[in-house]
Amino acid sequence: MPEVRLVGPGGEQVGVVRVEDALRLAQEADLDLVEVAPDARPPVAKLMDFGKFKYESAMKARDARRNQANTVLKEIRFRLKIDPHDYATKKGHVERFLKGGDKVKVMIMFRGREQSRPEMGMRLLQRLAEDVSELGSVESSPRLDGRNMTMVIGPHKKKAEAKSEQRRKRDEERSAKKADKNVPDESVPDEARA
Repeated sequence: MPEVRLVGPGGEQVGVVRVEDALRLAQEADLDLVEVAPDARPPVAKLMDFGKFKYESAMKARDARRNQANTVLKEIRFRLKIDPHDYATKKGHVERFLKGGDKVKVMIMFRGREQSRPEMGMRLLQRLAEDVSELGSVESSPRLDGRNMTMVIGPHKKKAEAKSEQRRKRDEERSAKKADKNVPDESVPDEARA
């Protein structure tokens, strides 16, 4: 006679019962008999509302997907002879990507005779790594790849941490703006307000 280890609707252990008895108990309680651990000996079944169970498991899966953050590899290209202003702009992009929790692949493109001076490219990449060292560290050191030299910088913070921090800052700014709107302007006399 097939038996199951029955768990009640509140999570309480009922014990090992015959399948017919478990089905009868489920029908009396107007619930479903759901097998939750088929590989156990004897299999574990629970009295529950199956529709509610499916809904809750779908919600858990959705929350897990939402909290899982994918780290993206962003790419920034430099030229060996870069203007200081352009360098500052591109460094700002690298910083923004690292703050967002993404890895950054920095690439220097060599043209013509510049290929005979790889040490200059190495110096530029090391300078960039030092400039953004508080946000990220070098994961893949500079290496020559044909006409290009590449380096990967990884963020110190994980993507999920960075996202939650950005969300918290945005919420703080919104609440500060609301507070500012609710405070009456003291410089305007009461007669002018009316």
